[in-house]
Amino acid sequence: NFYRMENVIVIGSTGLIGTNLLEVLSGNEQVKTVYSVSRSKPEKTSPKVIHIPFDSGNYNMPSNTDAAFCALGTTMKKAGSKEAFLEVDLKMATNFASKAKEAGINRLAVVSSIGANPKSSNFYLRTKGQMEDEIKNIGFERLVIVRPSLLLGKRNEKRFGEDVGKILYSVFRFIFVGPLSKYRGVQANHVAKAMINLTRMGKGTIIAESNTLKIFSEEK
Repeated sequence: NFYRMENVIVIGSTGLIGTNLLEVLSGNEQVKTVYSVSRSKPEKTSPKVIHIPFDSGNYNMPSNTDAAFCALGTTMKKAGSKEAFLEVDLKMATNFASKAKEAGINRLAVVSSIGANPKSSNFYLRTKGQMEDEIKNIGFERLVIVRPSLLLGKRNEKRFGEDVGKILYSVFRFIFVGPLSKYRGVQANHVAKAMINLTRMGKGTIIAESNTLKIFSEEK
C-alpha cells in the first residue's frame, strides 16, 4: 500500500532537482496542491503550484500537507563563505524539516550527497552528514535521504565545476562499474522520481545511494 499524497511542499524548487520535483508532482493525478518555497517564483509551473516566497527562512508552513521535499543546495562559490554555505545546506534544510514536523507532516525526503559523513575532513561532505544527522533526530514517520553523485540535467544556472565534471564523466564513464558504480552520474529527473516513490513507500528511514536512484525512480 502506498501513502496517499494530495498536498505536498517543496523547498529549493528553483534548483535542478527541485524543478524536476515540481514537474513530476504537478503531473501526478493524485497530487492536488504543490507548495513551492523559494525566493523567486519557479519559471515553469502549473495551476497546482502555489508559490510561498521566503527570505532567510521566514515563511509559514501550510497545514494539511501530506509530505515535504527538501532540495536545498548551493556551492561554496555561490555562497561566498563557509558561514553562508552552512546557512543554506545545514540551517535552512534543518529549519525546513523542523517546521514540517511542527506542522504535522510526518514524511520528508531530502537531498544530501554521495559521501556525506559528519566526521569527514571535507567541509562539504561533513556539512551534508551533519544535516542528515540533525534531520534524523527530528523523528519523522518516513524519512528519505538521497545521496546523488554528479547530477545530469540542464540547470537554470551555470556551475563551472559541474560542467567540467560532466565532460570528464562522458569521456570516462566506462570506468564507473562494479564498486565505482555508485559514483556514476545520475539524471536529476531520476533523483526526483525516486524521492517521490520512496516517500510513498513504507515507514522508517531509508538512505538511497546514487546507484539505486534510477531503480527507485521507476513507476510503482
